[in-house]
Amino acid sequence: MTTHYFEDFSPGDVFESDWSSLSEEEIVAFAERYDPQPMHVDRDWARQGPHGGIIASGFQTIGVTFRLFWDLGVFKGSNIIGIGLDEIRWTKPVKPDQRFRARVEVLETRESKSKPDRGLVRIRLALLDEAGEELLSYQDLSFTKKRPVAETA
Repeated sequence: MTTHYFEDFSPGDVFESDWSSLSEEEIVAFAERYDPQPMHVDRDWARQGPHGGIIASGFQTIGVTFRLFWDLGVFKGSNIIGIGLDEIRWTKPVKPDQRFRARVEVLETRESKSKPDRGLVRIRLALLDEAGEELLSYQDLSFTKKRPVAETA
């Protein structure tokens, strides 16, 4: 997929990533560094816990979901900066070796009032399991470049 500039986005556009997964080792390594709660790092505790084993940190799933979207190439040449995340919901735990993919929908586009070279794009990112059920969802609001004006001779 190629870079989309502000003008290329329309509410209702949908992008879907390839399938991916996280190994137990990836989950534990992330959690040991950033979110060392027992359901993420202590295999014995997690086995006895409500999920029957290790689950991924929600913070890790946010990053993984965005990475899957990023790898599609839609924002690679046009994203200026994200300015906020909203409505983060973790609806089901992500377990080791569980297959998932990202689904991203454009919710809104608005031209910048103060900077004519950009606009705001609000997207809703969701991480879906193989049954199509949401594991995570959140909204991202980012400044995105407008298409460069062609130089005239």
